[in-house]
Amino acid sequence: MPERVDPDIANAVFKAYDVRGTVPDQIDENLARLAGRAFVHVVGARGGEIVVGHDMRPSSPSLSGAFAEGATEAGADVTIIGLASTDELYFASGHLGLPGAMFTASHNPAQYNGIKLCRANAVPVGAESGLNEIRDLVISGEAPVVDVAGSISETDVLEAYAAHLLGLAPVKGRKLTVVADAGNGMAGHTAPAVFGRLGTDAVELIPMYFELDGTFPNHEANPLDSTTLVDLQARVRETGADAGLAFDGDADRCFLVDEKGDLVSPSAITALIAERALAKEPGATIIHNLITSRAVPEIVTELGGTPVRTRVGHSYIKAVMAESKAAFGGEHSGHFYFRDFWRADSGMLAALHVLGALAETDKPLSELLAAYDRYPMSGEINSTVPDQAATVAEIEKAYAGRDGVTVDKLDGLTLSHADWTFNVRASNTEPLLRLNAEGKDILTMERVRDEALAIIRKTEPNERRGPA
Repeated sequence: MPERVDPDIANAVFKAYDVRGTVPDQIDENLARLAGRAFVHVVGARGGEIVVGHDMRPSSPSLSGAFAEGATEAGADVTIIGLASTDELYFASGHLGLPGAMFTASHNPAQYNGIKLCRANAVPVGAESGLNEIRDLVISGEAPVVDVAGSISETDVLEAYAAHLLGLAPVKGRKLTVVADAGNGMAGHTAPAVFGRLGTDAVELIPMYFELDGTFPNHEANPLDSTTLVDLQARVRETGADAGLAFDGDADRCFLVDEKGDLVSPSAITALIAERALAKEPGATIIHNLITSRAVPEIVTELGGTPVRTRVGHSYIKAVMAESKAAFGGEHSGHFYFRDFWRADSGMLAALHVLGALAETDKPLSELLAAYDRYPMSGEINSTVPDQAATVAEIEKAYAGRDGVTVDKLDGLTLSHADWTFNVRASNTEPLLRLNAEGKDILTMERVRDEALAIIRKTEPNERRGPA
């Protein structure tokens, strides 16, 4: 059996904050087993214990099993929680106080898989906090092996996970009707447990695509793609539901649609949950990433809180949350982070906070969130470009000399003006540039968006083109 992984493959699948690639040409059981060994060594779990979970992809059970075997070869005992959402794995890591590994490729298509890793209490393992070291050991095959292997056992944390979430965000007040689209992903596993505890007197749940199927027969489990929301939007309108929930494949992200079937801005959700956090802890610090609406720091400041801006990505946000002792953090990509959930992200917990706020008022969701949704945003627009760095430099040159424009390079390139702002970031995994634009009104946003896209795509500013 091979005892190392080709460096080109390892360098391709080890990303900034997880491992991800196609199965079996990039990720196979040998890589998973060696990653298990290396993980135990890097997090210091030899003679200790780790916890492992996996999603519903066809390759996940065998890959997670190989990882567990590798971990035992390195001297760790392994607790298997089986089928789980990523936030359920984070719960297990925090609840049990153990380092953890989650096998999932999130929203990627069926041929992909990957590993999300954390230290005890859901502290993330990213490129700068151990992941590169694990990669190097996978390449060399030099992770230590012990003479007496560890053991493997199984436990179920689903009910404890559901109880914990509802303890943090109870839903009390008027009865709600909620449509939930699991996209055949792991919310089909967690939502029945969570909403089953709430009971039908609190929420009438209308399930969509709850059957666990890693081939995604109905649509990709990627709420960032607006085409995947069409079925949910239609069902909400048909049933007269109060809200709709759309989860990604591993259910760590949740997007919402309102009672009209319109998509809710994740920035508005961030602001709403921030207000709830500040009501509980006046003056608290709230994290927002740099593509979140400028309404978020405005509202946090107005409410007496301290907004802190960070780059995109869960490992970065969690690190800043730890440093600042922030109560809550939100990303416009639909990731929401909670200090009382070990600073981990949970789409289900975010959904419960919104439903809890909605149940406490007689307002429809669209009206409840209107106060938090101040500025039109473009959403993320991806464009394929041959030279990301050169294109970003061209954008900076075009804007940097304009009156009132500030330049920020915290994460990619952010250009801001009193009337607008936009960020351009390179993808870590594909030859893409990601554009997010915002304006004081819809015409301003569209003008700035189209000007930036004209540079990125080498088109005329008035040539309207959809996302690549």
